[in-house]
Amino acid sequence: MPKRDVPHSGPGICFPGRNAAPGCAALTRELGGEPAGTAARMTSWLLVEQPGSWGPDALEDVLASVFSPERLDAARAAGLRPLLIRKPGRHVRAPGAPRTVYVASGLPGNRWTERLDIADLAELAHLDLEAVAAGRRGHGEPVSGPLFLVCTHGSKDMCCAVFGRPLATSLAQNHPGRVWEVSHVGGDRWAGNLLTVPDGCLHGSLAVPDAELAAKEALSGNVRLENLRGRTSAESAWSQFAEIEIRGRTGLRGLDAVLAVAEESLGDTRNVLVNAGGRRYEVAVRRTVSTASGQTRCTARLVLTGFVAESVREV
Repeated sequence: MPKRDVPHSGPGICFPGRNAAPGCAALTRELGGEPAGTAARMTSWLLVEQPGSWGPDALEDVLASVFSPERLDAARAAGLRPLLIRKPGRHVRAPGAPRTVYVASGLPGNRWTERLDIADLAELAHLDLEAVAAGRRGHGEPVSGPLFLVCTHGSKDMCCAVFGRPLATSLAQNHPGRVWEVSHVGGDRWAGNLLTVPDGCLHGSLAVPDAELAAKEALSGNVRLENLRGRTSAESAWSQFAEIEIRGRTGLRGLDAVLAVAEESLGDTRNVLVNAGGRRYEVAVRRTVSTASGQTRCTARLVLTGFVAESVREV
């Protein structure tokens, strides 16, 4: 397997000096990690603009000022993913400027995004989180086309900032108004991470050219297979991997052209049924643990895991 290209970032936590351990994202690329089947599950989103620097707990601090733990827990259990966003570049909000909020649904057949502009975070208390999580519209102004969210939450893991900021800068130049830096989306080892909303496609281990190609496909209603971690509304990591496997075998790129519809657990494997281009496939997917591992500066030790398709048959 060829090594992934690793963009240069200069000295730092991800590319340290001689005899120092690398960051988790750099080591993952060096070891040939494959991101397929690693996306966190998200079926809907609450995106809240929060300019300035983000501490490790910035998201929870903002949410706690508005929502009760019970409301948040119920919404998250239903698939809602709250995230902070900020404009790429200088993170400054002019005094009195409105704050942008997006709500979105990412379920196949019910994808949409709506925008609200609020003067104060307290206004969010009136938002119906249950309705958003259930995919019901009617909260703000409809938004056409995708948003591109690049994780740059460096206080969670410096790799996200090192690999993410160049992506956000480049995408913002070419797609003004569609690009936001976003707080932690999970999977620091796969930085740079690009989440497309409301499509729900999460790509990882991206260099700038990869991100540009992924954005170009999304704007055409397609999915770029390379570096795809998974469709976040899929039922599980096994379903994510099965969809990617079938996309690779069939060449289908349409957003909803390939969808996992059922799973069956059989010991160490799961049989996943996938609808693809008018056909149905059964994919036997097994989780694997690689012998490749190494010490990083982000975590004590990184061990690669992944998936393999043991069999694929049309049914």
